[in-house]
Amino acid sequence: MATRATVQIKRVYDSPARTDGLRILVDRLWPRGLSREAAALDEWMPDVAPSAALRKWFGHDPARWTAFQQRYRRELDARPEPIHALAARIRGHRATLLFGAKDVERNQAAVLRSYLMKKA
Repeated sequence: MATRATVQIKRVYDSPARTDGLRILVDRLWPRGLSREAAALDEWMPDVAPSAALRKWFGHDPARWTAFQQRYRRELDARPEPIHALAARIRGHRATLLFGAKDVERNQAAVLRSYLMKKA
């Protein structure tokens, strides 16, 4: 789907950089307090984000991280169209998947990036 070296993740609140390439927000909700101009997005793809129910259940609780990853991957498997659209959008480009969570290691963009790399 995507080349391994071309996809990175970053908080949407961090300053845009030339090395970001395509900047794609992968959150279901728009980040609080951030204008569209400040986000400097190329695209917002809420359909690749976890369902509202899964997001609420996880609540960024580190104890639920392993189960969250498993459940989110099952959701991604069940909805291949948005993943195919994302893969097509980033194919051949450097891309940064943007997320709003404070935890830079345990968030949906990290799971999504891993999912894309395994499908590559």
